Amino acid sequence: MTDILTQIVSRRQSDIEKSGYTMGEEIPKERTRAAPIPFPSGAEKGVVLEIKRASPSKGDIAPGLDAGQTALQYAQAGTSAISVLTERHWFKGSLADLQAAALAADKYAQENNKPRVAILRKDFLLSPEDVEIAYRAGADAVLLIARILSAPLLIEMAEKCASLGMTAFIELREESDLEKLTKVAEAVDPVCIVCGVNARDLQNFSIDLLTPACLLAEIQGIITSHAKKAITSGEVKVIFESGIRTPQAARFAGSLGFSAMLLGEAAAKNPAEAKELVQAFMQAPSTPQALFWKTIARRLRKQNTPFIKICGITNLKDAQKAYELGADFLGFIFWEKSPRRTDEKTVSLISATLREEAKKLGKRAPLLVGVTVDPESCDGKTVQKLLDEGILDCMQLHGCADSFLTAGGMQTDLPHYGAVNISSEEDLAKIDFLRQQGEPRILIDAHSAISPGGTGKRIADTLVEKVSCKTKLWLAGGITPENIASVCKKFHPELIDIASGVESAPGIKDHARLEALFSQIEKN
Repeated sequence: MTDILTQIVSRRQSDIEKSGYTMGEEIPKERTRAAPIPFPSGAEKGVVLEIKRASPSKGDIAPGLDAGQTALQYAQAGTSAISVLTERHWFKGSLADLQAAALAADKYAQENNKPRVAILRKDFLLSPEDVEIAYRAGADAVLLIARILSAPLLIEMAEKCASLGMTAFIELREESDLEKLTKVAEAVDPVCIVCGVNARDLQNFSIDLLTPACLLAEIQGIITSHAKKAITSGEVKVIFESGIRTPQAARFAGSLGFSAMLLGEAAAKNPAEAKELVQAFMQAPSTPQALFWKTIARRLRKQNTPFIKICGITNLKDAQKAYELGADFLGFIFWEKSPRRTDEKTVSLISATLREEAKKLGKRAPLLVGVTVDPESCDGKTVQKLLDEGILDCMQLHGCADSFLTAGGMQTDLPHYGAVNISSEEDLAKIDFLRQQGEPRILIDAHSAISPGGTGKRIADTLVEKVSCKTKLWLAGGITPENIASVCKKFHPELIDIASGVESAPGIKDHARLEALFSQIEKN
């Protein structure tokens, strides 16, 4: 743990010493609300809406928020559960908020003949006594953050939840968290456990929408293997937490296979508009875009070096060499003005050949990416056709992702990512926009008036650093065998895209330079 998380936990320990587990608030000696109900309620996919006034990363979000009124609006929006922040310093919450939310939600259910809505106490809880207080205050579930709890303490708190009929909502994010979950599932009936994966890193409060997808399958495996009765992975409740602000992002989260989404800032700021986000998540189908990013998420868990994409491939010989050396992605340019432009026949041959070679070798084939600067052009339509036919795996929208997403329609369900040319701080707004639309990764490339890519130019280091503070780096522009080691050491990119840096002529790869490039990667 670093700064902010350490500060929050330390302050909570101090508050307990001074004011006790009730934080000096008035809590019933016994629970007055009806017995706890499952969290989140219902067997179908749902949404957990959050009551939150502030956060360490955003400061004030909704400082004048009324917990009871907000809970009523959430219930009217069709939420599956309500999360209440009770941490009082950074989030400006209280146990009084929890009680007010429970009272309002129960009243709505009774007056409208609807099922009760489950209430979660969300805080940095540290002991079984915290669970007891939450139970008395009316919570149906409590958040248990695996990162701040030892395995024995996590087990003890989960057991306390089970004894009270409450749900232990265990938040996971790291490999060590999965080890703790395994121990909890061995000790406590998994029927009492719901898991969540936070897209927000509580150490620095950065957001990565792909992190939840990285852990989903393994969480489902742990729970199904320890359940007392046979269950399928689809029956395991795993919640996508944080980072969703738009219907488009909610739809992406919903397409990944999570049973619920926890929605914080976007709902707290505009409770009346929460229904649109709820519907976007709940109505989201599984899409080719979701399947592609789940593939990337699985590979990320086993990846110790950056993904390497060799772009501007124009012939089978170069494609085979790049694959032989270990390229993870191969890029094919579909743009009439590019000296690296390829065609449908060439890409179809390369795709079939490499996949047959991979099958014989028992290896995974590289992911094949069609690059377009205009998805509505003839070349862009060719890329989409090759995606539909399974010849390509993904589409790179170079400089046109914003218009592609704004147009909407079924084509946005095709596997894709955006590429943005960066030359100044003003260009960073393009990245912010794409991230808000639920785009999990964005490639950045140097700006040129001549060509959108393949120019051999580098992005200024200061701009690369600013992007790295926003999102995982997918980096292109002027990378060569001579500088790749220093680029990796300085920026720690997740993916590196190279075109002109390994060429003898535009569209013709220099095999000696390819070998030198991968040699440098292996050394580092």
